[in-house]
Amino acid sequence: MSLVDYAAAARKRVPALQYLTIQPGLWLAWGVIVVAALSAFAPGLLTQYSPIDGIAGAQRLAPQAGHWLGTDQLGRDVYARIVYGASHSLSAALAAVAMGLFVGTAIGVIAGAFAGRVESVLMRLVDVLLSIPSLLLSLTVIILLGFGTVNAAIAVGVASIASFARLARGEVVRIRHADYVEAAYGSGGTFWAVLWRHILPNSLTAVLAFATLQFGQAILALSTLSFLGYGTPPPIPEWGLLIAEGRNYLSTAWWLTTFPGIVVIAVVLATNRISQQLNGGRS
Repeated sequence: MSLVDYAAAARKRVPALQYLTIQPGLWLAWGVIVVAALSAFAPGLLTQYSPIDGIAGAQRLAPQAGHWLGTDQLGRDVYARIVYGASHSLSAALAAVAMGLFVGTAIGVIAGAFAGRVESVLMRLVDVLLSIPSLLLSLTVIILLGFGTVNAAIAVGVASIASFARLARGEVVRIRHADYVEAAYGSGGTFWAVLWRHILPNSLTAVLAFATLQFGQAILALSTLSFLGYGTPPPIPEWGLLIAEGRNYLSTAWWLTTFPGIVVIAVVLATNRISQQLNGGRS
């Protein structure tokens, strides 16, 4: 879906009764997000095992009672590492989306509100960023900054700025030419007053909905960086790193990569479903 289509869908109003109907897919998506959030904020409630310390003689145990998702090559409980890894994966994704949201929206609002040369210069810079594949741009940034969770979040955030800027600019331009904005100017409203009271509130609906979608994309991007060795360093449990550590044991310990991969897919699909609902989609 293009940014234009995304913005158009976000402007559709959803009847209040739609939220009261039974929507299994939506409830399941929210359930996944709630469990992921609980894992991030209170992992000790979900597991008694340490994500760092291994158990002697328990290397590469298949899923069984006591170790629901098995153990890894060092005897560490895979379930515990996935649970504790949620805090690193989700916090980094949240930081990346926040960076793209605030910086990109600011650029888009300035470009759309001031128009003229300001808009031309800013949007040409945005076009340059959009012309670079997001993974390549993230790798470039993280190589310049160095490896680590924080730098990986910054790299993913930088790669998302252009998308937020283009969407925000399009929404501001649309709202700026609306009848009620022209009426506000005609009644004596100043540029800054109209921008703050009318343009911004009505422009950010699509941007905030898009941020939900980008959260899932940020999780994928961060997992990719960690899988390639540019993100969170071991032994810290991070979902992409868990997949990378288990790839050498696919033939003998399939659960090392399968279960972390399923978790990443489930969380990303859940955020996409919630984003679709915020956009006015139906089950």
